[in-house]
Amino acid sequence: MTATATELATPRRGLVAALRHSISRNELFTGLYILGCANGLLGRILVGVNSDGWLGILGGDISVIVWFACFAGVSMMAQEDKEEIGFADSAVAAVFLILVILPIFSLSWVAVTGLSLYILLFANDGSSRKRGALILLALTVPMLWSGLIFRFLMNPILEIDASLVAWILGTERVGATFGFADGSGSVVVLPACSSFANLSLAFLCWVSITQWAERRWSAMDIVWSFLACISVVAVNVTRISLMGLSPWHHALLHNEWGNMVTNYIILAFIVGFTVIGARRELFPRA
Repeated sequence: MTATATELATPRRGLVAALRHSISRNELFTGLYILGCANGLLGRILVGVNSDGWLGILGGDISVIVWFACFAGVSMMAQEDKEEIGFADSAVAAVFLILVILPIFSLSWVAVTGLSLYILLFANDGSSRKRGALILLALTVPMLWSGLIFRFLMNPILEIDASLVAWILGTERVGATFGFADGSGSVVVLPACSSFANLSLAFLCWVSITQWAERRWSAMDIVWSFLACISVVAVNVTRISLMGLSPWHHALLHNEWGNMVTNYIILAFIVGFTVIGARRELFPRA
């Protein structure tokens, strides 16, 4: 017995068509986002555990802001819709899966970025799908893009932190190095001590909460988001300045627990300014 090419292709077409009609676009996008975020976060968790143990997770860049952004973006994407999956959706999903399957965790965030941009091009204005895609696109900034930018601009960024600390302490600065206030030596501002990483978390927090609350953009958003970012720099520079008082202060504050406490203080300021800025949408009057 023989079969023609058309007969052999018919079952495949039927399977693809059945799959396209069995789930909606939002369900497809939700599944892809869950897979991409889970794979990308797994890479960050493994790096944190290998470098700092479990404290690397508690005090690292996988903060509560990141977890909330994942939850908010995916849950908004999962809201019910009746749109069928198109051919372009299937092609984008195939590329997404290829990037996630490859044994490079950072490619998962590239996949999330591409999927978010694709959705934003075709989402209805103000729809939950668009707002979810915005949150998940913002999530890729601290998870991937800010780190790449920092690698290219590391020296000037570290020199800015060192300049602020040297100005507060009244000591001399050379590059990213400033002197102890007691004149006993000098301190180098390392990449891990930079304010830059937490700035991307402030951006993510603002986008996540405002989109979650369905806040419409206004000029005051610039003020509140600016205050959130300034608080990040202020707390971090204050901590480095305290470490720069003497070698004893440096040893007291420059450790895992010091990093954790600093991150929690920064978190409180970021969330605080963001919630105040979106208070009308988050806490509407009854």
